[in-house]
Amino acid sequence: MLGLLGDVFRLPDLKRRILFTMGVLFIFRLGAHIPTPGLDTRQLADLFQGGGLMDFINVFSGGALGRFSFFSLGVMPYINASIVMQLLVVIFPYLEKLQKDGDEGRKKIIQWTRYGAVFFATVQAIGLTMWVSADGALLGGFFGFIVAVTTLVTGSIIVMWLGEEVSDHGIGNGISIMIFSGIIVGIPGAVIGILTGLRMGEMNILAVLLFLVLVLAVVAGCIILQEGQRRLPVQYAKRVVGNKVYGGQSTFIPLKVNQSGVIPVIFASSLLIFPGTMAGFIADTWIGQWILWAFSQNNVIYMLCYTALIIFFAYFYTAVVFNPNDIANNMKKHGGFILGIRPGQPTADYITKVVERITLGGGIFLAVIALIPNFLSILTDTQMFFFGGTAVLIVVGVALDTVRQIEAQLLMRHYDGILKKSGGKTGSLLRT
Repeated sequence: MLGLLGDVFRLPDLKRRILFTMGVLFIFRLGAHIPTPGLDTRQLADLFQGGGLMDFINVFSGGALGRFSFFSLGVMPYINASIVMQLLVVIFPYLEKLQKDGDEGRKKIIQWTRYGAVFFATVQAIGLTMWVSADGALLGGFFGFIVAVTTLVTGSIIVMWLGEEVSDHGIGNGISIMIFSGIIVGIPGAVIGILTGLRMGEMNILAVLLFLVLVLAVVAGCIILQEGQRRLPVQYAKRVVGNKVYGGQSTFIPLKVNQSGVIPVIFASSLLIFPGTMAGFIADTWIGQWILWAFSQNNVIYMLCYTALIIFFAYFYTAVVFNPNDIANNMKKHGGFILGIRPGQPTADYITKVVERITLGGGIFLAVIALIPNFLSILTDTQMFFFGGTAVLIVVGVALDTVRQIEAQLLMRHYDGILKKSGGKTGSLLRT
């Protein structure tokens, strides 16, 4: 594996992309430690002691929200805007036409998504600032309020720009990579917290062992879910062109059980932040308190909404990225057919039916993996299990996707891929 990884840095273009991504992540982590002016940091620390929704967001931001730093909002406003825009593309034919018009149409949609991200960043910044102000953590009165909101919105715009730069000039999806980095920086602190709890007698050794088993089970479940496929057998009829015979071979269509990866979890998590943000405007009322209670991570209402959103986005994102009609038409054009199914529209309908069935199973499995730690947190009355669910799911999913992209870059240059076994030998061969 070390030899294969060495090939990555022998390619100037791939090396440049990886170093660029690492440099952007350094800037992202640096911004997470730049404090927002006019806040009482000691009072802020007390707000994140009891877990709940804000602690959940803090995990995703790599602790940036707990410090109320320059990048406190992270990528969540951009994700919210992306969700809304994708829904609007499905609803409005004009936007759907724009998306299919090529680069110019997609550029317009991306630009409108950016405007939406600024809107969501402004709303979330105002809500969060009002929330900390209600608890006495905001200093400087109205002027301090304006400075805090402006700082948070500016930081969110910079994070959005950094994410797009990683997607264009780095490795992997920029937004996912930033969420990934925000989660993994919390691992050392989580390990130290567990060891400290054991030493102080605040944690049971059996609970810690259960936690480790859970993490391994979630990682294994994520890999099985990400790699699981339903293979539809396809037969190609023989064609005679001149003196040559083409086709006649058998192959298959690999339908992934989880077409959307970790996108449903990221989208569902970011969307559930919005009620808490709105509650920040009315944090001193019983309605605001009820919303914060209802959408705390171990509340039944939160878990039901979380499950429904994960399954919904599993279907929604699969419908966006996967088009059975295109597959059926390409098969028909090249003389391919699924055994027992007529070419054309019947094939598209059959593929749609199969995809819908496996997507339901994939979405439910995704939700179960994400929510198992929540149930264990309730049973054991400890928050350490939360890190083993949604966070590990995202980390494993993003890591697998990033490795695949690196492998694709290597294969395009005729190198052995990182995931390919080379006859028991560690290393790579330059194929000529």
